[in-house]
Amino acid sequence: MNLRQLFASIAFLAIGVSADAQPLPTIASLDVPRYMGTWYEIARLPNRFQQKCVGQSRADYQLQDDGSVLVINRCPLVNGEMEVAVGQARQIGGPTSPKLQVRFAPRWLSFIPAVWGDYWVVDIDEAYQWVIVSEPNRQFLWILARQPRLADESLRELLLRLRQSGFSTAGLQISGQ
Repeated sequence: MNLRQLFASIAFLAIGVSADAQPLPTIASLDVPRYMGTWYEIARLPNRFQQKCVGQSRADYQLQDDGSVLVINRCPLVNGEMEVAVGQARQIGGPTSPKLQVRFAPRWLSFIPAVWGDYWVVDIDEAYQWVIVSEPNRQFLWILARQPRLADESLRELLLRLRQSGFSTAGLQISGQ
């Protein structure tokens, strides 16, 4: 192993990614206006910002005049109330790029790169009826659908696709079935 490979390995390990991990593939292009609307969470990897959610979450996306996307996430809490998080998404790259960044911090903090999280579309149905979203380190993962439930066969196929793309599905929380 040369010095460059050693430093790359250390850097990958420092951010929690195996040096053997392949780069996260995305879809070739995303039609952002077609992506807008309501998406129901079918499954997710556990994460710190959805710890209080006890049921199926929902995301609503609305294209804004400036090209950004208004993001409204809702999830049920154990007391029956809904937690609502309002954020903004922006496309990274060209007009059909499947790579977005999302922030839920106040607008006045948007100049700080750390408040933006990667939101990459890694797989999507041709009819935009289901989608798989992750980020480069594969630490976050969501399966979303236009309907609150996917057919069992469709979910099994998506789980297989995830495993073939290098995701572990062992810890996946299924919420929309």
